[in-house]
Amino acid sequence: MRLGRRATAATAILLAAALLSPATPAASRPAARARHAMVAGPEPIATAEAVKVLRQGGNAVDAAVTMALVLAVTMPQAGNIGGGGYMLIRGHDGDASVIDYRETAPAAATRDMFLDDKGDVIPNASLSSYRACGVPGTVAGLAMALQKHGTISWKRAVEPAIRVAREGFRVDRGLEENLEQHAGSLAAWPATRSIFFREGAPLREGDRLAQN
Repeated sequence: MRLGRRATAATAILLAAALLSPATPAASRPAARARHAMVAGPEPIATAEAVKVLRQGGNAVDAAVTMALVLAVTMPQAGNIGGGGYMLIRGHDGDASVIDYRETAPAAATRDMFLDDKGDVIPNASLSSYRACGVPGTVAGLAMALQKHGTISWKRAVEPAIRVAREGFRVDRGLEENLEQHAGSLAAWPATRSIFFREGAPLREGDRLAQN
């Protein structure tokens, strides 16, 4: 399997800010080895799409970007196109670079934006109000990684995520547990309630989650 130009056999690591992700359990299987390329990920659908990219001649950055976009659909508690992160890229020649695409405060943000007229903290204003949102950097960061180090188009990278979102997938136990844990906050907003709830309750393992 050949992996492409500059980032051939590169290692691309996504350190995305996981908004809702629980602690990762310890590995229960022995280490695996591969002669040409390998994909490691927390969710099977996204991992499989990244493997497809490699099999079709893409490089590690192509696969990492594709996986990140699919994770935003299949593992929304960790796939964060509304947030930010970092990517470390190391080429076969040893050259390394880092892309910092962490979310930033809005230009109009001020020091006292979470205080009332008396200077007291407004309850939950820094956690659940519109002012608590940073300007997302993930999409711009992934696009930059693909432009500078990838070999496939943005259209090719985002296509699997669009397809999975439209066709849907089966909710696994991990997502069910996460939805249960955050049911209160998700139910508070019509948009998230319409996606992650069915008949007034969070989606369960085996339910189909589609975003047409």
